[in-house]
Amino acid sequence: MRPAHALIDLGALRHNYRLARRIAGGKSLAVIKADAYGHGAVRCAQALEPEADGFAVACIEEALELRQAGIRAPILLLEGFFDNEELSLIAEHDLWTVVATPWQVQALAAFKSPRPLRVWLKMDSGMHRLGLTPEDFRAAWLRLHGLPQVASIVLMTHLARADELDNSRTDEQAVAFALASRGMQAETSLCNSPGLLGWPALRGDWARPGLMLYGANPFPAHNTFTDQLRPVMSLRSKIISVRELGPHEPVGYGARFVTERPVTRIGVVAMGYADGYPQFAPNGTPVIVDGHACPLAGRVSMDMLTVDLSDHPAATLGSEVQLWGDALDASTLAARCNVSAYQMLCGVKRVPRLYLDEA
Repeated sequence: MRPAHALIDLGALRHNYRLARRIAGGKSLAVIKADAYGHGAVRCAQALEPEADGFAVACIEEALELRQAGIRAPILLLEGFFDNEELSLIAEHDLWTVVATPWQVQALAAFKSPRPLRVWLKMDSGMHRLGLTPEDFRAAWLRLHGLPQVASIVLMTHLARADELDNSRTDEQAVAFALASRGMQAETSLCNSPGLLGWPALRGDWARPGLMLYGANPFPAHNTFTDQLRPVMSLRSKIISVRELGPHEPVGYGARFVTERPVTRIGVVAMGYADGYPQFAPNGTPVIVDGHACPLAGRVSMDMLTVDLSDHPAATLGSEVQLWGDALDASTLAARCNVSAYQMLCGVKRVPRLYLDEA
């Protein structure tokens, strides 16, 4: 069997959720959209359900997968519903839904629901993606508040630049949201992972941690909170070939790496960009071989990559390789490869996931 795999530490996942909830000082929805950022939504939900206040996914397909797996906790649809027919499924499966556009307000107001729905009403405070204008936001709350098909409303917005700690946009959004929701008697939700980790003065009744659940840091530097995160995914493989090359020998596609030493030991790792490793990782990117950092040497291929083992003479066929995890932070690697940790984790595919479930 090909040795490439992703080891998922569910104990670390629970630790990070507890940290998010402690920082928030209130309730937290664990965001497990996009197959839990590549970690496996069903297994992650099963691990968190005994203590999570609920979950958040992108769409109803992701929610139904969880319901079919036996998850009974609240599940919020972050993009809401895409057509009127979905409202019946939302009611049938007891889902919560975001309402972020005027047509969704109209559809919900006209829906004869068999049970009252929990609605998260979203305001555009400056992201300019989904969300109602401040004027439409208040009008929508007045229209939906008290309708028999609406059990309760949570007021929410989404922070656009909370990962930029020196940018005033987050404070501006918080002020805009506070002004628009003044006088509305409802719970609120502002903070995603960067909001929780970098803006402790922001508070709401509900937080929505995503990236931080998986142990990744959304900021270029660490702080007191990010230092407490534990990586959940460890992407691993093995050395499948070792060869010695003389000087001036090219390695891999395009000869991006050319040997300089009298003897260079090149190891081949069963891991490539089809597995989710960054295709354009530069030469010198650290790859952990038997606990030692060895430099990437040459262009990453679809199924393999090559590392310079010259300074690690004990490395050989079958040596254990970690591409990221507890020995190499995914966020640090992402920055080195000029990609985001979000993209890198969500891009993991093809490799089997193995689960470690310890407290």
